[in-house]
Formats: sequence, structure tokens, C-alpha cells
Amino acid sequence: MSFKTKITKSEIFSEVQLIQPDPWFDYRGEMWTFWEKENEVLPEGHEFKISKFTRSYKNVLRGLHGDKVTWKYISCVWGEIYLVVVDNRPDSKTYREWDSFVISDRNHLSVLVPAGFVNGHLCLSNECLFHYTQSYPKEYVDWMDQDVVKWNDESIGIDWPIKNPILNWRDK
Repeated sequence: MSFKTKITKSEIFSEVQLIQPDPWFDYRGEMWTFWEKENEVLPEGHEFKISKFTRSYKNVLRGLHGDKVTWKYISCVWGEIYLVVVDNRPDSKTYREWDSFVISDRNHLSVLVPAGFVNGHLCLSNECLFHYTQSYPKEYVDWMDQDVVKWNDESIGIDWPIKNPILNWRDK
């Protein structure tokens, strides 16, 4: 059984890729391909090394986080999220510009976020399960060494669909 995957680019950032599988439906439910080697979306010399999940409740906002070396392949396994991606590369012509995507367990959209960008997500459903697979060259960049940009930084002007999200100390 062969699945077709559509790979496009963000309207704002040519480096950010959107991966949209073509799911198979039958009387049992559905099936789709999350990732396959022949549709490699990472640049040459990179490979996925770690895969993580984050479960959140409605109105929880996590981010904006990232670093200069890690690529992230992001999806939402359960529920619905509002994902925001910000170019955090000071030498880029799109520095501090942002784009957003609604990702859910229904649309199966995945987003490849390049190194140098930060991302954050807001849980829109009662619960959501955020999945991200990461690639990094040598050493893993843990949360305490990441770049953190305030979720409501006025110089960026992100149009979040909520005014008072649930945040942790790191994101306030």
C-alpha cells in the first residue's frame, strides 16, 4: 500500500516545510505515513535522533523555544494545536517574522522547523498531544540551553487566539 505525501513550504519562510500525508480510510478507521526516508525533509548530513511528546490541556501555551542547531519535525497526535514559528536568526531578512498553523489529529499536518527558529504551541482542544522529532549535529540542546522568546513579545506581534494562556514560569 503506497501513501502519497505532499510537501510544501510556508508562505512566510521558504525554510519551513509543511508535510501533508494522504491518509487511507476504510471501515476500520484510517492510516497515514508520518515520515519515510524517501521523503527526507532534513538537509543532507542531518538525521532524526530523538522523539518526544508533550501532553497539554486547553489554553496551555508552551514556547517560544528553539536553538541554533536543532531541526524539529512537529505534529499533533491527539487534539488540536495552534503552532507558531518565528525566525530567530538575527542575520536573516525575515528575522522576527512569524507564521502559524493549526495542526490536529484530523488534518495530520506536520511542520519542519529549521535550526535558528523558535516555536510555540497553544492547545486549542480539551487535551492535545504534541509530538516532535529532533535532529541535531553533535550534542542534544536541552531546555535550559535553548533560546526563549516571550510568547507575547510586542516587537514580533503574534496574533494568538487567546489573551491569557496558561503558562509556566519559563514562558511568562
